[in-house]
Parts: sequence; C-alpha cells; structure tokens
Amino acid sequence: MMALLFESLFDYGLFLAKTLTILAGLVLVIILLMRGRSGGERRERLEIIDLKDRYRTLTFAIKEFSLSKKAYKALLKEEGKREKAREKAGEEDRKRLFVIEFNGDIRASEVSALRVLVTALLMEARAGDAVLVRLNNAGGMVSEHGLAASQLARIRAKGIPLTVSVDKVAASGGYLMACVANRIIAAPFAVLGSIGVLAELPNFHRLLERHGVDFELHTAGEHKRTLTLFGENTDEGREKLREQLEETHRLFKTFVAENRPDLDLAQVATGEYWHGRRAVELGLVDEIQTSDDFLLAASEGMELLELKYRAHKKPIERLLASMSAAFDRALALWRR
Repeated sequence: MMALLFESLFDYGLFLAKTLTILAGLVLVIILLMRGRSGGERRERLEIIDLKDRYRTLTFAIKEFSLSKKAYKALLKEEGKREKAREKAGEEDRKRLFVIEFNGDIRASEVSALRVLVTALLMEARAGDAVLVRLNNAGGMVSEHGLAASQLARIRAKGIPLTVSVDKVAASGGYLMACVANRIIAAPFAVLGSIGVLAELPNFHRLLERHGVDFELHTAGEHKRTLTLFGENTDEGREKLREQLEETHRLFKTFVAENRPDLDLAQVATGEYWHGRRAVELGLVDEIQTSDDFLLAASEGMELLELKYRAHKKPIERLLASMSAAFDRALALWRR
C-alpha cells in the first residue's frame, strides 16, 4: 500500500514538473510577445481621497431621503456657508490626518507602494499633521516585513504622530510593523502578537532514494546550506538552522522592546497570539477602537486624506503578480 502511495506521489511529482515546465514556457512566450508592445515609461500616480467629503456625501444621501425638500434645501444652504467659512480660514490652518492602508501578504508586496507614500508624505507634512495606518498583516518573510516596519519608523523619526489601527490581524511581521507606532488601536476580536520565527519545509530524500534518484548539492562555505528539500539533512544542519532562527527571534524581540519598552517580552514573545482585549491587558495594544471610529472622531477637527499609490503594470507583470498572490494564498491556507 505504501509503495503504491509513493509511486502515486512520484507520478504526481513528474506531472507537476511537466505542468510547471509548460507554464514556464507559456510565460516566456508571453514575455517575448509583450516586450515589443509595451514600450514607454511605466506610468504611476498618487491618488488622494478626501474621506470627509466621502462621509459627507453618504450622510447627505441619507438626509435627502429622510428630510422634507424644504428642510433639505435649508441644510444644503447652511452647509454651503460652513464650506465658505472653511475656505476663508485658509488651507494652512487645517490639520490633516493622512490615511494609509497596508494589506500584507507573505512577501509584503505592498512595501514598494508604502515607500513611495511615506516619502511623499514626509516631503509635505507640516506641524499638526498626523498619520493613521490601517494595517491588516499576518506576517511572512523577515526582510520584507522588516523593510515595511522601517518605512513606518521614518514617520515616527520625523516627529509625526503615528497611529496603527488593526481591525483584523497584525501578527508576526504584521506586529513588527505595528509596534513602531506611537499608538496602536485594535478591534475587539483582532489578532495580535505572534512574536516568533519559524521555518518549515518538506524533505523528499527518502522518496528519491527509494526510486534510485540521486541528488547532489555542492556548496562553498560551511553553512551555505543548512537544510535542503531533496538531499539528506543532517543534525548539524538542523542545529545551525535553529541557531539562525533564535538569532532572528532575538532581533525581533529587541526591535519590539525598543518601540514598546514597557512590554513584558518574557510573557508576549513566545510566538503566541491574542485577541484585542487580552492584547490590551498585555500591553501589545493601547486601546480597543476600530479604525472607523478613530476616523469619525478625528474628522471633527482634521482633514482626512487617504493616500494611494498606483503603478500601471504591464500585462505580464499583472499575470505574474496574480500567480504569486495565488501561491501565497495557497501557502497561507496550507499553514493553517
């Protein structure tokens, strides 16, 4: 029975290899076809959305439906007067809350856009401005999420008040980003924490050996490769990988401690995660509040400007991005 299982797995592996080869060939053909058609510079733009205007539009839609025509006209007239007064007060007197949304994946692929947004924001920010980052990130690769956290650190280093709101999840690399903020708010059932590091991979050495397939790996450097997918792993390699994981964990804990010095790392840096209210008790979060309520309260005295960066991608780039996103989603589901 086990022999049949291994044979089935081996056959499936050959089928998968053929399929990937065909897909790679198709992608190469598409690249060659698109190369001649996609001349010109890459187009990009910064979008600025007036959230207060959006909220006002929604509110007036309800008022138009619920009020009499006379009352609604009077309301519009009064709103017009208030708008003129705001314009007369001058732009320089308006405090602004810049809103950035970051949806993370394993590769933190939105970090490129984040870098542009932070740079643009720092060039324009003035006294009285603040930043809200609406973060939804379950973590992933260390270097990519470390870079994303460094971008948020640029805001704090300039003395601009930075709030991170977590409506769903900020775990592992997501919390690495969140901890940079001056203040962290979270919804009651948001997931936070997971201050830990992991590495996992399958090993097909025994399967290949059973079918008479040799795998060779040549390296220069004692620890160039610790564990491998297809070769025979050693206890020495496993131990070295554990050392590397522990070192990364130490860096993670040090970074968190520098940004939230009152945290009891012995209690929270165990790799566990907690929901909003418990996260407040542990000091991972400062307050239970959704990003919507935060924005509603801020709208009383500030302009709300949501920033988005759009880069026009070539068809092949969109195809590869979609394939990468599908892979990330599959990997995330598998890890659950």
